Amino acid sequence: MERSSRTLSRRAFVRSAVAIGGASALAACLDRESETDISRGLEPDELETLPQRQHAWVDYERTDEHGNSIPPEHHVALHLEYVGGGPETMSEERETVESAFETLDRAYARGSDGLLFTVGYGPTYFGRFDESLPDPVDVPEPESLSPIEDPELDSYDVMIHLASDHGSAVLSAEEALRGDLETLNGVDVGSSLEGIFEVAERRTGFIGEGLPADNQSGIDGIPDSEPVPDDAPLFMGFKSGFKKSQATEDRVTIQEGPFADGTTTHLSLIRLHLNQWYEQDSREIRERKMFCPAHAEENRIEGAGHNLGDSSQVGGCAERTLEDAKEHGMVGHAQKSARAREDGRPIILRRDFNSTDNDEAGLHFLCHQRSIDDFVATRAAMTGSDIADESAITARMNNGILQYMTVRRRANYLVPPRRHRSLPLPNPR
Repeated sequence: MERSSRTLSRRAFVRSAVAIGGASALAACLDRESETDISRGLEPDELETLPQRQHAWVDYERTDEHGNSIPPEHHVALHLEYVGGGPETMSEERETVESAFETLDRAYARGSDGLLFTVGYGPTYFGRFDESLPDPVDVPEPESLSPIEDPELDSYDVMIHLASDHGSAVLSAEEALRGDLETLNGVDVGSSLEGIFEVAERRTGFIGEGLPADNQSGIDGIPDSEPVPDDAPLFMGFKSGFKKSQATEDRVTIQEGPFADGTTTHLSLIRLHLNQWYEQDSREIRERKMFCPAHAEENRIEGAGHNLGDSSQVGGCAERTLEDAKEHGMVGHAQKSARAREDGRPIILRRDFNSTDNDEAGLHFLCHQRSIDDFVATRAAMTGSDIADESAITARMNNGILQYMTVRRRANYLVPPRRHRSLPLPNPR
């Protein structure tokens, strides 16, 4: 279907506004979403009813007919540097920061139809505290996780992830945190992060059926033929985030210590190279590389894979990974990753989204896990070095989808429980 003749859809326009950011983009976005009323959040005396888990999103997201969570469409990841007075002034600053976050809680109902957000702190943030303090923080410095990657390792103090089905909500929340709005969805903005944090980088993205197709034109890394199908929620043409292919929020929640009810976040910036994926590889090859050879042989997948229900159905494929590599000369991405499961369930909760930042096809791979070690184990399974060592596949070629992506950035964060989300000490009481 020819897309070049289409007028820019509302969703594509809003996506562009979110990517641009700033007051002008917000004004344009509000104009396009003017007929949408976004529900107000909680009154001040109701804030304690919010869950302590910042990452508790599942109960607030829409679901499809199979019970899979439908993630919010629009995303902004703000990377911040602390510019306050240091640990000795944080007590006063903490009240200001918490007031800024509570403004978001009061302005928008929690959920995809309002606003969802998490606040995570990196190793650099915690590194400024006195080394003599007891330190239960388990958030290691990011590192390269494969011989075939050489990413830049982020050292930001904080990462705030904003998500909503409404672009105006994430943009307004961002502007309020920057100190550039006086009211937010009818709520007075009394405090902001200005003078305490500075925005060093913003990354944006989207996920949802039709959005990748609507936003593929003129993007480096996607063929000019505009091949991304309409029913695909992600650029590579297939559905992900199946309920049974995700860790539960309980599984990724820290269980003990001062940060109990928190989690950790890993964030990778991945550049996509999809010319061969769409122009040379057949549909059958794409199914084999994304899922596993059995999916293609048995014609399991229709379209983007919504017919698979609540599971990617690679459980049985995982145990045949080496066998498939030797027999078919190819293994699937989901097939390899499933080898990191415990008791048949994944150990990370993915909340990744596509991006056209800098007019490049990209993926912000964002996931939560109880410990960063869980992500490292999952990544090792997905890398498949052990399979490459014992078969004809290589570190990249025919090894899932590795040849179609380049990891450019990596970062790790601790996401404290809500009670400690504002300038936490390394061992808060």
